[in-house]
Amino acid sequence: MVMLTDFVDKLKNGQCVYGPFMKTADPAFVEIAGHAGFDFAVLDMEHGPVDFYALQNLMRAADCAGILPIVRVALDELSILKALDAGAKGVQIPQIETAQQAEMAVKYSKYAPEGARGVCRFVRAANYSAIDRFEYFKQANRNLVIAHLEGKKAIDNIDEILEVKGYDIMFVGPYDLSQSLGVSGQPDHPLVEEKMRYILAKARAKGIVIGTFCDNPETAAKWKNFGVQYIGYGVDVGIFYDACRSLRENL
Repeated sequence: MVMLTDFVDKLKNGQCVYGPFMKTADPAFVEIAGHAGFDFAVLDMEHGPVDFYALQNLMRAADCAGILPIVRVALDELSILKALDAGAKGVQIPQIETAQQAEMAVKYSKYAPEGARGVCRFVRAANYSAIDRFEYFKQANRNLVIAHLEGKKAIDNIDEILEVKGYDIMFVGPYDLSQSLGVSGQPDHPLVEEKMRYILAKARAKGIVIGTFCDNPETAAKWKNFGVQYIGYGVDVGIFYDACRSLRENL
């Protein structure tokens, strides 16, 4: 099973980590991503059919295949709680637009004194109470909190968001950002790239790990060279489609 400490050490050492967004509810896709060598998988509860019952099986697959399970989940106290109780090693909260929302993401994700997450040790994340309660609470507060920014309002509030303590990675979503900027569906548009560079440069200056989404190797290389370390690469169904199309064309 991949260890959170190893993942964090990679980031501290300036290395990049890569992982696909997983839209399906089939654990096999998560296992395949792990066996292929990806560092993490974003189990997506914002888009796609995944529910909390399916989520725990996706996490079991992640554990089996040695890939870190990150859950993209709405800024909702109960949803964040259930994702972490099920065993997520990080939560990625979309549509963060204000410092207050970033503070709420941290509050809902951490136990006291860092936050106010609802307490229960009889959950999968605590091996159903097999882990000593105090050790579990300490371990749980090391889980990653990823602030996912993707709109013009977030750009306007970036300085205040950067002052919030407790989140580990700032992620910029280029597709929603393109929509917010009036060039929907054009993540490589010069205006989108300009605003992304603006956000990422400010975050990097604060020593915050930065991340983004890419769906081709050229874009991934561009942002890696800019200092992006957490790269969400592609989507399971899109990767499968591209592979099928390429095979069919070659046949």
